[in-house]
Amino acid sequence: MERREVLKWPAVAGAAGALTLGPVSFADAAADAGRGAGDSRTRKVSGRLPPGVPDYVYVPVEVPPGVREIAVSYTYDRPAVPDGTVGNACDIGIFDERGTAPGGAGFRGWSGGARTEFFLRADDATPGYLPGPVRPGRWHVALGPYTIAPQGLAYEITVTLRYGPPGHTTAPVYPPERARGRGRAWYRGDSHLHSVHSDGGRTPAEIAALARAAGLDFLNTSEHNTTSSHRAWAGLWGDDLLVLTGEEITTRTGHVVAMGTDPGAFIDWRYRARDHTFGRYARAIRRAGGLVIPAHPHATCIGCGWQFGLADADAVEVWNGPHTPDDDIALAEWDGMLAAHTRGERAGWLPAVGHSDAHRDPDVVGLPQTVVLADDLSRRALQDGIRAGRVWIAESAAVDLAFSVSGPRGEHAGIGERLALPGTTPVAVRLTVSGAQGCTVTLHTDQGVLHTAPLPPSGSGTVDWSTTPDRAAYVRAEIRHPATTDGLPGRPAALTNPVFLGRG
Repeated sequence: MERREVLKWPAVAGAAGALTLGPVSFADAAADAGRGAGDSRTRKVSGRLPPGVPDYVYVPVEVPPGVREIAVSYTYDRPAVPDGTVGNACDIGIFDERGTAPGGAGFRGWSGGARTEFFLRADDATPGYLPGPVRPGRWHVALGPYTIAPQGLAYEITVTLRYGPPGHTTAPVYPPERARGRGRAWYRGDSHLHSVHSDGGRTPAEIAALARAAGLDFLNTSEHNTTSSHRAWAGLWGDDLLVLTGEEITTRTGHVVAMGTDPGAFIDWRYRARDHTFGRYARAIRRAGGLVIPAHPHATCIGCGWQFGLADADAVEVWNGPHTPDDDIALAEWDGMLAAHTRGERAGWLPAVGHSDAHRDPDVVGLPQTVVLADDLSRRALQDGIRAGRVWIAESAAVDLAFSVSGPRGEHAGIGERLALPGTTPVAVRLTVSGAQGCTVTLHTDQGVLHTAPLPPSGSGTVDWSTTPDRAAYVRAEIRHPATTDGLPGRPAALTNPVFLGRG
């Protein structure tokens, strides 16, 4: 029998930033406990959310004993709105009987706006959701009304409980933390990718094949607000490809890539910059063994721009997918941070990284890719290389480079390092490039661009420049294609992190 409940606004208020509606009941537990395999019960609930509703709306569902599977579907209206006015967009997920408290003990899955239905049971679940026991108690369907039209957002949720034996949850098989590698070497990777486990269109198998074709040595799973893909890579890693596990924590005021967190470690996303809690969640990422990397900090999509500041970051994404003016803004902001560091206005400096953020065809896995000098091909070694800034960014594996600075007595420093010499000491800067046809090299310092040189038509060549620490507190290189739009620089073929000069 189907029963329809209409839930009206307002209902029961929850914690700040959230609203809990009245519960959905599936009759008394004693009656349902006797139901047989194959039986099911369905309930529909509907309502309307006005503009200004909290970020998360929870619909409690009373789950009786004997339930084998929970299935949920939902719809919401998409009314026409005037140009310049946001329409309706609503995400969905679910928490089990352990509750919705921050930290995610009860978290069982999130699909954002990528799906209109999902299921979960002990032995299986829709991608984005975690298989596991369906225990009796109060579960919560979570709505995330991302944007709401002036008319409000009318929704309908259908919840179906299917009865039967509970089933068995197999132990997940997670990727190893180390691959064979080449010892201390430069390793190429892409740490911001999406599969069918969030809003991507590719399976992990398809991504692994594309990563190998792109010449990558490692990748990092980074689904929006879920860890369900961590267990989905069995048989896809190998001596030639290290698979790290992570998450793209997608808040309403910016996204952050958690790179290389412990398999299965979930980091919550239900907060805004105004809540002043990001430091706590950044520490949670590090406790789980990951790096904190703000993603596309100047992206223009709603909620994508980074508003948390960079004090808690380990690196920053300055190149996200095919290069756009947003990336040049991020790059210029990062360059200003480098200059502030050399003036003593900032205690540390943040390395720059680049990732593809690939979702589906025609997105290119490995455009761009982060190239890391690491002691071996392992989670810890790659993270150590990134933290130290031993990193450059390439548009593809076809581009290679070497960048270093040397002193008059053989002193030497590479990317992310410091050549500690007195301020008037002459130093030699050398950049060797291959695979960058038609490109021009610019050398950037705290004083701006101080040297420009075209590469030979072959795209392979060496650029030499002389300076002193007094003249340049750091040097970094950009290799760019010719400009195609007036007033904008050409897209990059490669960018390096800096070499610092002087005593520091």
